[in-house]
Amino acid sequence: MLKTLCCFFLTCTFLFADTNATSKLEDGIKIDALHQKIAAIDEAVKDNLWFKRYGNYLTYQKLLEELSTVDAEVKKFKNTKDKASLEKYEKLLTKQESLEKQIELLQEFKNSPFSKLVDAADVESYTKVTNPFAIISALSYIKKIKQESLDYKARLERLDFLVEKLKEKETLLATLYEIEPMITNEDSLYEAQKELNAFTSAQEIARTSYSLYVKKVEEATIRVTQDITVQMKRAFNIGIFIIVVIVMTFLLKFIAKRYVKDNERFYTANKIINFVNVTLILLILLFSYIENVSYLVTVLGFASAGIAIAMKDWFMSILGWMVIVFGGSFHVGDRIKIQKDGLPYVGDIIDISLLRMTVLEDITLTSYKENIRSGRIFFVPNNLVFTSVISNYTHGTMRTVWDGIYIYITFDSNHKKAVHIAREITKKYAKGYTDIARTQLNLLRNQYSLKNTNVEPRIFAFVEEQGFCVNCWYMTNSYAAMALRGTIGCEIIDAYNKEDDITIAYQTQNVNLARQDKPIPTHESPKSVDEKSLF
Repeated sequence: MLKTLCCFFLTCTFLFADTNATSKLEDGIKIDALHQKIAAIDEAVKDNLWFKRYGNYLTYQKLLEELSTVDAEVKKFKNTKDKASLEKYEKLLTKQESLEKQIELLQEFKNSPFSKLVDAADVESYTKVTNPFAIISALSYIKKIKQESLDYKARLERLDFLVEKLKEKETLLATLYEIEPMITNEDSLYEAQKELNAFTSAQEIARTSYSLYVKKVEEATIRVTQDITVQMKRAFNIGIFIIVVIVMTFLLKFIAKRYVKDNERFYTANKIINFVNVTLILLILLFSYIENVSYLVTVLGFASAGIAIAMKDWFMSILGWMVIVFGGSFHVGDRIKIQKDGLPYVGDIIDISLLRMTVLEDITLTSYKENIRSGRIFFVPNNLVFTSVISNYTHGTMRTVWDGIYIYITFDSNHKKAVHIAREITKKYAKGYTDIARTQLNLLRNQYSLKNTNVEPRIFAFVEEQGFCVNCWYMTNSYAAMALRGTIGCEIIDAYNKEDDITIAYQTQNVNLARQDKPIPTHESPKSVDEKSLF
């Protein structure tokens, strides 16, 4: 019996030991699984902005504690004089300085780790949209505040994700502590609960701030959108009205062109229509976008007077630029001639700025006869349009100008034949430019009062001291007048040289040594008479 009881006791002991070993093995497996899950959560949240700032806050608190300890030790070794104590004292001072610098860098975490992340950006007040040009900046403002709202929402989502992960971590640490009730596990659980409480509080504050911020953004967006809608409607209405005015202007011009046959009356009517058109458009814009017109006029009056006194030339140049640009007298590419201090300048406009016109000098008849050089770039102040006469060779649609050649023939030449030859040659070579000029002048009739639009070559013969002067006038390219001038001149000379009864005159001197048959008047002393004739 005793033997049987002993066997039973031994069997129960072995079974209990085996069960206990199995239980410990299962607990070990659970503990490893819990540690792996906790490590995975730590890995998932380590790059979270909120978690990093909380880590900086904890670092700041630890540095404060460490600095307090170092300060106490510094006071302890301050009055010591032995070498070992002095060395330790110096090391403590160095460490104290390093800790103070680190704490200074982390000053923003002194009170709260989430102050910058929780606080939403202020919604900047936007002034009322008063004109179409402000619509672009208003749209940019709406885009900006909406983007800031999205950024804040993204921060809040990252905080929500972090809180969920910390809750999972707390649950895992609590389970771990139940399985393995160790001091380290208890400390880890306490730290996790502390972190969770901090982030939960930040989450509540952030959600409240976000809801208020969203309302502010929506309010600002609605207000600015309403202003944009009002301005777009106003701009649309103004645009419709301006289009109607322009259409009416073209209609009136069409009627005037059709029924007003006199060029001068049509010119006057066209000018009146243009003036009324521009005036109406300016008044529409002025009264639509300027709330206090009288105040604007007063300010502009004082400003203009001050500018006119202080910067007269600049002001006049700016005013001249307005005349040039809006008046349409000169454009980039036009060929102009200006006389300044007795010197003529001819060139092509290559730029019109606020203060001056830039002109590139070309090879022209002026360069050939007067300047004896070309290719320079000269600058014409815009204010000269008020004080000087500036010739435009290519104004409007015109791209041709009159050019003239004069050739002298002797008095005994057949001047009628010479005129006929010159006319035929001139017509032959200038025909293309004549047709172009006729078309251009017809186009200018819509803008100017033109009475004489005859552009056929004109040949004149004058009696002068040197002989008969055959004067040929014809239309030529404004930019290449010298080429056609040389061609026509050479052709006429060649044609005259082929004729026996036409002699080209040039400077000569004839001395008559024959005796005078007529009596010399008593009031004049006798002398030899030299007759000088230039042909």
